[in-house]
Amino acid sequence: MAAILSLIEFQLKNAQELTEVLEQERLAIANRVSKDIEAIAQHKITLIEQLQNTDERVRRHPDVESLTSDPELSPLVEQVSSLISECQQANEVNGQALQRAQLSFNKLNNLMQQSQGKLGMTYTAEGQTKNVTTLGTNIKA
Repeated sequence: MAAILSLIEFQLKNAQELTEVLEQERLAIANRVSKDIEAIAQHKITLIEQLQNTDERVRRHPDVESLTSDPELSPLVEQVSSLISECQQANEVNGQALQRAQLSFNKLNNLMQQSQGKLGMTYTAEGQTKNVTTLGTNIKA
């Protein structure tokens, strides 16, 4: 019984930490701090993997039936479940915010390229755009 309780408490700790990490990610996205976004994403992946691994250990535990019947475990399980649901929603919101930020960046990048003039724009062998200011002006006959 004590072993499954410690697993559930570990789940609760990880779920609470994931909630905090998702809030940090939201702020990093809003402030467009790409270095922080990447580091937070790695931390988030680690926490999710820990949650999944611990969930699997709980599933295989011989006292798994006590999760719903034990008055000490049941509220903890509900709390973990509620936190995970909140994390999924926050992660979805963060994902949408990242997509909007990427779209905004792409639009800004396109505007910058257009402002440099299309006449001097050409493509590299890799398919990337490149501005050439001497297009056709350095030909000798």
